[in-house]
Amino acid sequence: MKTLKNITIALLLLTAAAVGSFTQKEHDKAADKKAIFKTLENYNLGWERRDVELTIKDYADSTDWTNAFGDRVRTKEELSILLKEVFSLDFVMSGKQNYASHDLTFLSDHIALLRSRNLREGQKYSSGKAMPDRDINHLRVYEKIDGQWKIVSHMISQAHLKK
Repeated sequence: MKTLKNITIALLLLTAAAVGSFTQKEHDKAADKKAIFKTLENYNLGWERRDVELTIKDYADSTDWTNAFGDRVRTKEELSILLKEVFSLDFVMSGKQNYASHDLTFLSDHIALLRSRNLREGQKYSSGKAMPDRDINHLRVYEKIDGQWKIVSHMISQAHLKK
């Protein structure tokens, strides 16, 4: 009888530990999700303010970034230089960001993907003529580096109307 009681207590403790571990994982994922969406907030606010430092704050020093026009950089420093140029172009900056959706997937405890759809309105060509609204997709790859979620790859693409 004493053995059965010990086994029962051991099983209860094991179950409690497993539930506690699961609850902690869920809490960690909620904190991770919040941290990742904060990087998106920083990017968008930086873009709106033409603040390069805020825009690139959450990128890893070694990052792979490609915009919808095919411009590619591979370091945070190169991205800073490119965005300074982009932010100086009023016709580019005339557009408004309108995110329609986000899809966050954790591939592991240290790798996550964030796919976003942005309906950009009001952007202009260099001639000053209004562009049609742009349907832009972002795919960001995050790596948790020293406890911080950093963007290690960011691919931007534009969907065109099918004819």
